[in-house]
Amino acid sequence: MEVCGGQTHALIRYGLDALLEQKVEFLHGPGCPVCVTPAEIIDKAVEIASTTNAILCTFGDMLRVPGSASDLFSAKAKGGDVRVVYSPLDAVKLAADNPRRSIVFFAIGFETTAPANALAVIQAEKLGLNNFFLLSSMVLIPPAIELLLQSGSQLDALLAPGHVCTITGLEKYHRISQDYRIPIAVTGFEPADILLGVQACIDMLECGSPQVENAYPRSTRKLGNIEAQRMMDQVFRTVDRSWRGIGFIPASGLDLADKYRRFDACQKFGGISASPRASEICISGLILRGEKKPPECPAFAILCSPEHPLGATMVSSEGACAAYYLYKK
Repeated sequence: MEVCGGQTHALIRYGLDALLEQKVEFLHGPGCPVCVTPAEIIDKAVEIASTTNAILCTFGDMLRVPGSASDLFSAKAKGGDVRVVYSPLDAVKLAADNPRRSIVFFAIGFETTAPANALAVIQAEKLGLNNFFLLSSMVLIPPAIELLLQSGSQLDALLAPGHVCTITGLEKYHRISQDYRIPIAVTGFEPADILLGVQACIDMLECGSPQVENAYPRSTRKLGNIEAQRMMDQVFRTVDRSWRGIGFIPASGLDLADKYRRFDACQKFGGISASPRASEICISGLILRGEKKPPECPAFAILCSPEHPLGATMVSSEGACAAYYLYKK
């Protein structure tokens, strides 16, 4: 299983799955932060965007992700002030320039984006801003991997996300490898990177010694980025979180620590309510868990497309369904 959606797109785009299909089967994991953002948090973002005095800042690939009844693109079309930014620091600047309006940054992502989100909060505090808020949907990769392995998955090996490990280092992956006796290769996103990771996994399987191999040394180090980890530990605390299509995973999310709770959008705009059940025909949850592949969905490329998505795996630029639609349709 490749954990990261960026790796999934590289696999499908360059035909690596077809090249190796007689020897290796790739299962696509839950490594797309857009795809696993719960519908109820999308609903909260839509609600905030529809508030008269609020500006909701987000990354562009969140606009079309469906909530239970709407999405941010529709909220913007109806007059909501939704703005696409390229960094959470853009939202901090917007808050400084618009002191009479509430600026909410929709913070999604894995450990990769969390340090920049933490820096934005630190900067907002330094500037004395009282109109900057974070709507957090940040999640952590290792607890999701463990959930998949605990569920009786027949995975032989894992390709771990190199960009996440660049921040976190390798310690938690060593523990997972030891506890579940599974080879893990930390892998990049170019075709050669992925093939190096596959080779490392096969070598470990053939010699019967599962461990963690760093096949992405130009970016990832054993201890990771210590300064980034320090900022994350300062600003955030670990919380339980629900993952779209997967379910509740203990200690798998990040939320603001008590010291920074005044920047919490839910403190300003109210808590998050449970959403109705998603489309029953969409099997994106099974796809995110590696149990099914996109063409096995009865709606794939018929009722569900990037223009009219039923599930987040078709919306996201890193979603498995989008990859199959683009390169295998």
